[in-house]
Amino acid sequence: MILMVRTRTKKYRGTHYGRGMKAGRGKGKKGGSGMAGLGKHRWIWMVKYDPLHYGGKGFSSHHFKKSRPSISLGQLSSSINDLRLRGFVTESDGIMEIDLKTAGYGKLLGSGDFRHKAKIMVPKATEKALNKVSSTGSTVELDE
Repeated sequence: MILMVRTRTKKYRGTHYGRGMKAGRGKGKKGGSGMAGLGKHRWIWMVKYDPLHYGGKGFSSHHFKKSRPSISLGQLSSSINDLRLRGFVTESDGIMEIDLKTAGYGKLLGSGDFRHKAKIMVPKATEKALNKVSSTGSTVELDE
């Protein structure tokens, strides 16, 4: 009587401690193909070798510019001394020159009163602000 040698697959098939049927063939239990399981059982691999897989470096939006704050005529009137101390107001021939663009303001609004004789440089201004300023004899230069 000749005993046949069983293959390893046959030997372990159906036993309590064995490999089962598919685990003993070739690549074994892969846990999915491709990038499957990166959020579950392959998480550590992903964190180590592909940390930017889900993004995480931020984004850069090209749809809008950073807006500059606006200032009303009333606020401008009350803060002229502060702007003068910071170097944004100069005087020549009795006319103040107020540079709101370099002061960081983007728009001049028309609320409040402005009773000074001045030349105001600002990127944008409302119609109401332009009318109020011109009624006092001042001028507004719009430079965008």
